[in-house]
Amino acid sequence: VNEGFPFSIALSWKPDSQNNEPQQTVVFPKGNPIPSVKALTFYRSNTFAVDVLNVETEDLQVTQKISTYMIGPFQSSKGEKAKLKVKVRLNIHGIVSLESATMLEEEVEVPVSTTSEVPKDANKMETDAADVNMQEPKGTTDTAEGATGDGAQDSEEKSAPMDTDAKTEPSKRKVKKTNVPVAELVYGAMGSAELEKAVEKEYEMALQDRVMEETKEKKNSVEAYVYDMRNKLYEKYSDYVTSEDKETLTAKLQEVEDWLYEDGEDETKGVYVAKLEELKKVGGPIEARYREWEERGPAIEQLAYCIRSFREAALSSDPKFEHIDISEKQKVVNECSGAETWLHEKKQQQDALPKHADPALLVSDIKKKAEALDRFCKSIMTKPKPAPKPQTPPPAETSPPEAQTPEQQPDGATEASEPASEGGAWEQPAAEQMDTDEPDPSSA
Repeated sequence: VNEGFPFSIALSWKPDSQNNEPQQTVVFPKGNPIPSVKALTFYRSNTFAVDVLNVETEDLQVTQKISTYMIGPFQSSKGEKAKLKVKVRLNIHGIVSLESATMLEEEVEVPVSTTSEVPKDANKMETDAADVNMQEPKGTTDTAEGATGDGAQDSEEKSAPMDTDAKTEPSKRKVKKTNVPVAELVYGAMGSAELEKAVEKEYEMALQDRVMEETKEKKNSVEAYVYDMRNKLYEKYSDYVTSEDKETLTAKLQEVEDWLYEDGEDETKGVYVAKLEELKKVGGPIEARYREWEERGPAIEQLAYCIRSFREAALSSDPKFEHIDISEKQKVVNECSGAETWLHEKKQQQDALPKHADPALLVSDIKKKAEALDRFCKSIMTKPKPAPKPQTPPPAETSPPEAQTPEQQPDGATEASEPASEGGAWEQPAAEQMDTDEPDPSSA
């Protein structure tokens, strides 16, 4: 499915020449797909205006002019007419706007050769310097001029092949883009002050809508609490409330229900919040007693399992616990016994109370006791085993150095064992003695 615009939109502008009539062109013809963007190119030397027009206005009760856009100021760097590209957008809501204007200027880069060329003036200067130096006698003592002459001659020799081997690349063109200011004037539109007031009014209305929605939610919460609590008082909450409290709360719920459909039909949010809190002050303890009874059993089982697990681990002879000291294990056993005693006493107190009485053993207290026991015992029973001490190898048996004969020592060992002479060199007679004592290989 392609969505098309049902009207024809044209742009109109005046040329630079004052004698010519305004020019007009249809940019978005009837049935043009939306959204759509068109680009137009203008050649102008100063600020100009572009009008957005409705083309066919005979059958429509609308004005021909939609808006006018002033494009400029701008200044071309070459002093000629500037080339401007103007983008016109037709958005998804059918609103035509001149989106942007950009001035395009072409810049030509200087050709760059692949090898560096020496300027002619520099070659001339170098040649003159070389001629001057060439007229100096060979035995001159002016070293600075001699160095300059040598450098000039080298440059002159190298300049010849550079001129012949130079390769010039084709010139490159760059397009410089400059954003041009665009001023918009929409006919029949609201002014800036009126638009600001309308935005503020819209914000106030949105705030009122949100307050009304929240008020409605609080009223529904009161109504839902009345119906829900009334049903539960005679079902699952019946054992957790006395008959007197049940009658009192039932009467209170009926009173609030009547108020909702009479005087409380159109109250503020704060009134409904206060009314709900008033009901929860009476019904909240009943809900708490029921919740405690439902969650107390699993919490007691979890604490009992924790006590049993740590006690068995401390009393076991498992090898993975043998590195823990006996006194530390006894601390774990004592902590488990203390938690078990506390749980047993609290459980007896709770069993003696009826369901409609406030509990003596709270689920939160059981969980705190289990967490404290787990934290204390785990720090002892999960101690890692100490790392084994590294075994040092036994020292190797070696014969004393003086018991070795010169033949058993490696080459240079005898020299190393002899004391050094005063000059820092080793004495040679021992080495000569070794040479004389060695058996002759040829005789063997």
